[in-house]
Amino acid sequence: MRKNIHPNYRTVAFHDTRMDTYFLIGSTVATSQTVEHEGKEYPYMAIDVSSASHPFYTGEQRTHDGEGRIAQFRRRYRQSKPSESK
Repeated sequence: MRKNIHPNYRTVAFHDTRMDTYFLIGSTVATSQTVEHEGKEYPYMAIDVSSASHPFYTGEQRTHDGEGRIAQFRRRYRQSKPSESK
Protein backbone atom coordinates (compact mmCIF):
# COMPACT_ATOMS: atom_id res chain seq x y z
CA MET A 1 0.00 0.00 0.00
CA ARG A 2 1.08 3.55 -0.64
CA LYS A 3 1.83 5.62 2.43
CA ASN A 4 0.00 8.80 3.49
CA ILE A 5 -3.05 8.32 1.24
CA HIS A 6 -5.32 6.37 3.57
CA PRO A 7 -7.55 8.03 6.18
CA ASN A 8 -6.90 7.45 9.86
CA TYR A 9 -9.02 4.47 11.04
CA ARG A 10 -9.81 4.54 14.77
CA THR A 11 -12.55 3.84 17.30
CA VAL A 12 -15.02 6.73 17.44
CA ALA A 13 -17.80 7.38 19.99
CA PHE A 14 -21.01 8.10 18.08
CA HIS A 15 -23.65 9.76 20.29
CA ASP A 16 -27.33 9.40 19.39
CA THR A 17 -28.54 12.69 20.84
CA ARG A 18 -32.22 11.73 20.66
CA MET A 19 -31.84 8.64 22.86
CA ASP A 20 -28.61 9.69 24.67
CA THR A 21 -26.91 6.45 23.62
CA TYR A 22 -23.25 5.95 22.71
CA PHE A 23 -21.89 3.53 20.10
CA LEU A 24 -18.18 2.73 19.81
CA ILE A 25 -17.49 2.00 16.15
CA GLY A 26 -14.35 1.90 14.04
CA SER A 27 -14.49 4.82 11.60
CA THR A 28 -12.47 7.21 9.47
CA VAL A 29 -14.73 10.20 10.24
CA ALA A 30 -12.77 13.41 10.82
CA THR A 31 -13.69 15.13 14.06
CA SER A 32 -11.88 17.49 16.41
CA GLN A 33 -14.11 16.84 19.45
CA THR A 34 -13.39 14.17 22.05
CA VAL A 35 -15.44 12.60 24.83
CA GLU A 36 -14.58 10.41 27.79
CA HIS A 37 -16.62 7.22 27.73
CA GLU A 38 -16.19 4.39 30.24
CA GLY A 39 -12.91 5.87 31.47
CA LYS A 40 -11.30 6.21 28.05
CA GLU A 41 -11.12 9.17 25.66
CA TYR A 42 -12.50 8.77 22.13
CA PRO A 43 -13.10 11.06 19.15
CA TYR A 44 -16.73 12.25 19.37
CA MET A 45 -19.42 12.48 16.66
CA ALA A 46 -23.02 13.50 17.43
CA ILE A 47 -25.72 11.89 15.27
CA ASP A 48 -29.49 12.45 15.10
CA VAL A 49 -30.67 8.95 14.18
CA SER A 50 -29.30 5.50 14.95
CA SER A 51 -30.66 2.01 15.44
CA ALA A 52 -31.64 3.06 18.99
CA SER A 53 -33.98 5.79 17.75
CA HIS A 54 -35.01 4.95 14.17
CA PRO A 55 -38.67 3.78 13.90
CA PHE A 56 -37.72 0.82 11.69
CA TYR A 57 -35.57 -0.68 14.46
CA THR A 58 -37.70 0.40 17.43
CA GLY A 59 -41.05 -0.57 15.92
CA GLU A 60 -42.57 2.79 16.82
CA GLN A 61 -44.72 4.67 14.38
CA ARG A 62 -44.60 8.42 14.59
CA THR A 63 -47.41 10.50 13.24
CA HIS A 64 -47.19 13.97 11.84
CA ASP A 65 -49.66 16.19 13.67
CA GLY A 66 -49.51 19.06 11.23
CA GLU A 67 -51.27 19.91 8.05
CA GLY A 68 -49.69 19.19 4.69
CA ARG A 69 -47.57 21.60 2.70
CA ILE A 70 -50.32 22.40 0.23
CA ALA A 71 -52.79 23.17 3.02
CA GLN A 72 -50.19 25.40 4.70
CA PHE A 73 -49.60 27.24 1.41
CA ARG A 74 -53.32 27.76 0.82
CA ARG A 75 -53.88 28.96 4.36
CA ARG A 76 -50.93 31.33 4.23
CA TYR A 77 -51.66 32.80 0.83
CA ARG A 78 -55.44 32.61 0.67
CA GLN A 79 -57.03 35.67 -0.77
CA SER A 80 -60.21 37.19 0.42
CA LYS A 81 -62.97 37.42 -2.14
CA PRO A 82 -62.35 40.35 -4.48
CA SER A 83 -64.63 43.27 -3.76
CA GLU A 84 -67.17 43.90 -6.45
CA SER A 85 -66.62 47.09 -8.42
CA LYS A 86 -69.57 48.96 -9.88
